[in-house]
Amino acid sequence: MAQRERKGILVMDNNVLMPKWQYIGIPILGAAMLIVRLDSIEPLRLLWFELLIVFGYIASVIDLRTKRIPNELVLLMLAAWVITFVPGLFFEIDAAVRRLISSILGFVSGGGIFLLVYLISRNGLGGGDVKFIAAAGLYLGFGGIIPTILFGTILAATTGIALIIMKKIGRKDAIPLAPFLYVGILITVFFQ
Repeated sequence: MAQRERKGILVMDNNVLMPKWQYIGIPILGAAMLIVRLDSIEPLRLLWFELLIVFGYIASVIDLRTKRIPNELVLLMLAAWVITFVPGLFFEIDAAVRRLISSILGFVSGGGIFLLVYLISRNGLGGGDVKFIAAAGLYLGFGGIIPTILFGTILAATTGIALIIMKKIGRKDAIPLAPFLYVGILITVFFQ
């Protein structure tokens, strides 16, 4: 992917992704995570939460702008998880196996729930949302993905209903889900 800058906007393969100023939330949330959780969780889990803050933020902004989550971002999430997980296999095998089981359960349950909704709703839910929440499940594990989905979908439904009542959108209009899932992720990683 070719990256270049054009008038303060990050451009990748001629697709405008994000104005540079929209990145400001990433270091703020990352620093807040360090302050809040540094002493309370193991270093790998903290790293995963930091990565999820970055990936979720980018997915949210892109979803708000384009109503899609790029496959490249999801693949990058998967690659970063593998790169950070594999070294643990050489040092703490028992802990790594427990993390792997939890991560796989998070991946399968998060992705499975969203895939089921995607199939039942006949594309009412975007495929990017399914892939994004499955990848997020690797980072959050089974214990974190369910609250994330719960918080995110309740917030999205409440917002959607409010927008319909205020006549800002119609019943058939789509709203981007990634920002709401991201809020669910933030609630989970900061307070779990």
